Amino acid sequence: MNWIMFMIIGCEIAFWVFILLGLTSRYILKLEKLGMLLLACTPVIDLILLIVTGVDLYKGAIATTAHALAAVYIGVSIGFGKSMIAWVDTRFKYYVTKQVVAPIKLSGMEHARHYSKGFVRHLVAYGIGCGLLVGVIYIVNDTSRTEALMNMMKIWSVILGVDLMITASYFMWPRQEKRKA
Repeated sequence: MNWIMFMIIGCEIAFWVFILLGLTSRYILKLEKLGMLLLACTPVIDLILLIVTGVDLYKGAIATTAHALAAVYIGVSIGFGKSMIAWVDTRFKYYVTKQVVAPIKLSGMEHARHYSKGFVRHLVAYGIGCGLLVGVIYIVNDTSRTEALMNMMKIWSVILGVDLMITASYFMWPRQEKRKA
């Protein structure tokens, strides 16, 4: 496995460790400032991955799927990062600290609108990730070394299209509320 892939896995693990440490500091240890500091460190992880990947390509490495996934990871982390932290925060407060009522399962048009916000986040992630990929392709300026990056943009474009169709389907056929027995 490519060492960049190990960096991506390490960054993903670090991302969740910092979130869990931040929430634990905030809600269990009652150290709000430390919790905010730990949560604020999550973008630093993206920066580290961006630097490591950029240096590897700058030194002449042939771009692999792992390099392309690094750009996808950064785009998704920026596009969805705040909402992922909010999602975990809500569940942490409910399941760990028992401070709030259970998270509400959305249905109908409310679910469709919520899912469409997720699609917009996906679109932002796509724009950032593809922007990074295009930037690297431009800087390297050697199609034989950047073919994997172009392929990732094609695959991600298809995934974005599928996500758009799923989003539209929730407006056409809204999710039904589950009945309680």
